[in-house]
Amino acid sequence: MSSNSDPTPAPDYSAMADALQATGEYRVLRKLRPPARYEAEGDTGLRRAIFLDVETTGLDSARHEIIELAMAPFTYAQDGRIFDVGEPFQALREPSHPIPPEVTAITGIDDSMVAGRSIDPADVARFVEGADLVIAHNAAFDRRFMEMFCESFAHLPWACSMSQVEWQAEGHEGVKLAWLAAGAGFFYDKHRAVNDCHAGIELLARALPRSGKRAMAQLLERARTPSWRIWASGAPYDLKDNLKARGYRWNADGAGAQRAWFIDVPDHAREDEFRFLHEEIYGRVVDINCRKIDAYDRFSNRV
Repeated sequence: MSSNSDPTPAPDYSAMADALQATGEYRVLRKLRPPARYEAEGDTGLRRAIFLDVETTGLDSARHEIIELAMAPFTYAQDGRIFDVGEPFQALREPSHPIPPEVTAITGIDDSMVAGRSIDPADVARFVEGADLVIAHNAAFDRRFMEMFCESFAHLPWACSMSQVEWQAEGHEGVKLAWLAAGAGFFYDKHRAVNDCHAGIELLARALPRSGKRAMAQLLERARTPSWRIWASGAPYDLKDNLKARGYRWNADGAGAQRAWFIDVPDHAREDEFRFLHEEIYGRVVDINCRKIDAYDRFSNRV
């Protein structure tokens, strides 16, 4: 005998997740569904940014190659509000050598997926034409690969969503993209370039948990502020621990300048850093090798 009763309604999983979270006994991660718009556009003077991510055969831009590139465009205001998110550029590329197994294990990209695939630098250049800012999560990595692949990226300002937002001061325990996403209550399919881009935009569009400031606003403030790279050239070897404790890093490969200890400081801290070097490292006044850095060369091999 057939039944005329209505079918069982689909469970309201969102309400279930809300109920679980309301108990205080559970934390629920929701899968990211990237929106096409975060806020309604209400003023003029909007800027266009590109959130970019590359997957590569290794970490060295001089030896290794890009195997996937994604770029997600979005509009933003000077105060950090994010508006429309456009259609992304996503492409695979076959490298000159087989993809290492450890890279496939991380990215899920194998040789069969990239066979016969290529990325035309001219297409990439057209996509980023007119962009006001390029953002990557670890721009010091992505920028070096992209500048070697497409000249346009050497002439654009860059920002880093990993280092130019104070994630840990805002309560996050780490700065990896997946960790930040989990801390913000969502997850996504990791290590495919376009998914990383959308996750990065989602994080930048949100208010930071402690300050309440938009993450994008903090990133823009840091990107616009010049900094100084200061080199402790010829510093005595027995004072290297003093430099390390101060935050200096060793430029082991000599890229950009010289094999020496260096630190990046904001403009207002430059004179204090000179004083530290004169008094604590050299014991006298010496000429300090330094260079002003802005968003057009920050994270590149030129500094």
